[in-house]
Parts: sequence; structure tokens; C-alpha cells
Amino acid sequence: MGRVANRSAGLLALALLTACSLSGAANESKELPGAVQRQPPVAVTPVDKAANVATDQPVVVSAQGATLKSVRVDGGKAGRLRGVLSGDGTRWRSTSTARPGASYTVTAVTVDTAGKQSETTSSFTTVKGDKTFDIQSITPNRDDTGLTVGIGMPVMIAFDKPVSDRIAVERNLTIRSSKPVEGAWHWFDDSHVDFRPQEYWPAYTKVRLEAKLAGVRGGQGLYGKRDVTLDFKIGRSQITKGTTDEHVLTVRRDGKRIRTMPMSAGQGGQWKYYTTSGVHLAMSREPVTVMTSPGIGPGQSGYYQLTVYNTVRISNSGEYVHSAPWSVGSQGNSNVSHGCVNVSPENAAWFIKNTLIGDPIIITGSPRKLEPTNGWGHWQENWKEWLKWSSLKAGPSITF
Repeated sequence: MGRVANRSAGLLALALLTACSLSGAANESKELPGAVQRQPPVAVTPVDKAANVATDQPVVVSAQGATLKSVRVDGGKAGRLRGVLSGDGTRWRSTSTARPGASYTVTAVTVDTAGKQSETTSSFTTVKGDKTFDIQSITPNRDDTGLTVGIGMPVMIAFDKPVSDRIAVERNLTIRSSKPVEGAWHWFDDSHVDFRPQEYWPAYTKVRLEAKLAGVRGGQGLYGKRDVTLDFKIGRSQITKGTTDEHVLTVRRDGKRIRTMPMSAGQGGQWKYYTTSGVHLAMSREPVTVMTSPGIGPGQSGYYQLTVYNTVRISNSGEYVHSAPWSVGSQGNSNVSHGCVNVSPENAAWFIKNTLIGDPIIITGSPRKLEPTNGWGHWQENWKEWLKWSSLKAGPSITF
């Protein structure tokens, strides 16, 4: 009995000693300067080491039990991705598009409730691109317009390669304006997309196009080359109206009639020289234009070649408002032209000087209608027809 009691006492002492030793070791580990600290959980999408990530997939960084002090997504030569932080500081989301074939590093710094900072890093690579597409031209442009344009002016973009992913491209085209407008993009084909408001632009509106296309997917293996921004202004409201029946052009500016000009329109006849009816836009202002009969060569009946002055182009089919001293006697009473709108030299000089590119010039009374694709016949389509060729829903411009 005595030996059993002594053995039990020894085991109890050993157990107590062991328990005290473990407790002491645990306390000491908390005090060690190199001890691993618990990190606030940070989630990053795409996940670390992800490959072949789509260029338009947003980078999302979320923190729990802490707030995000800073987030940096660096692609080296591909540049950094911009982003926005949520109001509570716990979620960051990229707002720009990544470049194809690039490697990005995400660095997020968080601050916990005790004020302690922690850093989390992650990386990913994007899908490789075989080709790039670029904006070949934008209208309006400084060379043609001086960037102050009429109230009917559309924004017209031509790409150097056809794009098949219209939704991705259109999603990255933004119109900002100083006055709110309802508007939509319209695809004429895979290489041309245009924007117009539902109604004419308000006079004296500032407009900005933001085409954030760098890295945007345009099709299989096809990605946008760069971002483009264009600022322009809408001038005063000027609308010119004329009828082939009454032979008069009336110009109204900001609602007030400022000039009336006798005119002569297309004579029709066997050559069908009709001036088209519809909402034309002033496309160019040309001091001198050489006009040649369409589809009729030298030596053929009906052939002509004329040098005319002070011309304002209104279609792609060769229609102009221009000086015609030879038809002054017919202006105001009959139609004798080959399809253009003839006015006197004095009126033509005034008109070219007082017209902005994009000013509406509305002609009525002719049996031939202006086609929407004949020049800038955008306003020939009603709003419902215009929206049929938009990849996204219509919406208001973003005001600034």
C-alpha cells in the first residue's frame, strides 16, 4: 500500500509539473519577437497565380475585420489599373481594363481596429492577344470643324479592323456632357459605330467622348490598342429649312429667323436629278468644289464638269448648297439644278460663313428620300429604328 501511494503521488507531481511547464512555454511564445501574427483576412480576385485571365475581368480586393488603406495593381510596362474604394473602405474594384499578355501584381495594405497595418500580395497573368484594333478616325475632329459643331452633330467612330464583340466595345464608349441628353450608339457595320441624342443637342453644350478601349476584347484574339478622349462643343442652335415646292431656304438661329434665301433645287427629268428630301447635316465647307455629272462620262449626253464656289456639302451623293450665278433667275420660282441647292453668290458667301459642321439642313417636297447611310443621314431614322442597331440600352449621358 505504501508503495502504491508513493507512486500515485509521484505521478501527480509529474502531471502538475508538466502542466505548469506547458503553460509557461505558451506564455513565452506570445512574447517572442519573431512570433507569427494573425493577419486580417483579405480576399483577392483573380486568385493568386491565376493565368489566362480575361482582360475585362475586374480585380476585386475585399477585407474583413480591417479596412483597406491602399490597393495597387501594377502591370509593369502595361501600366497600373485604376479602381474605386467602397464607402466603408472594405472593398476595392478596378475600373480600367487590363492589357492582354501582361503580368499584374496586386498589393493591398490593410489597417485593423487596433491600428496595425498588414500587407497582402497576389499576382495573375492575362490572356494573350494575337492582334490589336485601333480607332482609325473620329468625327467631329479638329481639322474639319474646329471642334465647335451644330446641334445635329453625331459622334462617328471608324475602327481600323472589324470588331465582332460589339457589346464589349460599346460598353467602354462613354459620352459625357455639360447638359443631360438621352442618347445611344448605333452600329452601321463592324467597323463603324456612331452616337446621337434622341433629340438635337442642346445649344452651347460641352461634350466629351471617352473611348477606353486599351485591352478591350474586340473579337477572338483581338484587343484594343489605346484609350482616346475627345472634347468638343455644340454651338448655337441653327436650323435651315427649304422646300422644293416653294423654292426658299429659311435660316433660324436660336429660334429666330435670321435669313431667307431664294433657291433652286433638282430638276428631276430623265436623269432624275432630284434633291433628296430629309434631314441633312452640313458635312463640310469648301471654298471651291469641282462637280462632275454622276455616272456620265465625257462625250456622253448630259455630261458636265463645273467649278463652283462657297459650297456646303449635305450628302455623299454630291449634294451641296452652293453659289450658282447662272441660275439666279430661276431661284425662288423653279427647279433647274442637277440635284444641288442653288443660291445666289451673295447668299452662298453668307451661308458658308455662318454654317457649322453638323447644322441641320432640312429639305422637303422631293420624291427622292435621303437614305440614312447617305452622308450623315442619321436623323432620317426615328428613335426606335436607331435603337435597333445599338448593342446596349439607350441611356442619359454622364454630366460633368
